[in-house]
Amino acid sequence: MAAIEPVQFAASILSADFCRLGEQVEEALKAGIRLIHVDVMDGLFVPNLSMGPNIVKALQPLKNKYGAQIHAHLMIIDPDRYITNFVQAGADGIIVHIEACPHLLQTIRNIRSLGARTGVALNPATPLIMLEEILAEVDFTLIMSVEPGFGGQEFIQTSLDKIARLHKLLFHHHLEHVKIAVDGGIHLPIAASIVKAGAHTLVVGSEIFNSRASVSKNFQALCTEFINSR
Repeated sequence: MAAIEPVQFAASILSADFCRLGEQVEEALKAGIRLIHVDVMDGLFVPNLSMGPNIVKALQPLKNKYGAQIHAHLMIIDPDRYITNFVQAGADGIIVHIEACPHLLQTIRNIRSLGARTGVALNPATPLIMLEEILAEVDFTLIMSVEPGFGGQEFIQTSLDKIARLHKLLFHHHLEHVKIAVDGGIHLPIAASIVKAGAHTLVVGSEIFNSRASVSKNFQALCTEFINSR
């Protein structure tokens, strides 16, 4: 089991109320979140459509006000076509899927050349060995713990072993600076186990953007439960 390190929560706005997007994002930032996760879908790589660069651009005033960052998670075919658009719109990090990039090294170097942080995501059925040759080139990895495309899915329990194995792989290659993010189905009971397995960033959506309570109260409950579970 990995040693517990400081954890970062990223707010996935896919689960937010888009009639009150700015209000809810600001509430998350006021509560202490400093990373906004923007899911971008094309209806091809995943069976859903979602946000584009204009959403990233619209969130810039809030990002700058609170000293936050925005990561664009490109769940799209041929992401190279849009990387520049998202960086120019203000994305601080770009996440691409290994399954969607036939020339992944070039894609990663393109992102880095634009001054953005580089991330590579893996779908649940994609083996870790697919990452091994690229790990030294990225800032972080994103383990999908649900099938990408829709919010509100249940966490895939076998992801815990995958996270732990990736943590060991990074240690073996002396790449401890490469962070592990996890996205999908992260709720109160499982959050601490994900971090204990080796994750540094938890992408949360429906756990904080829901009708049970306000964003700030939901995030406070998540943090409290996480601390008590450690």
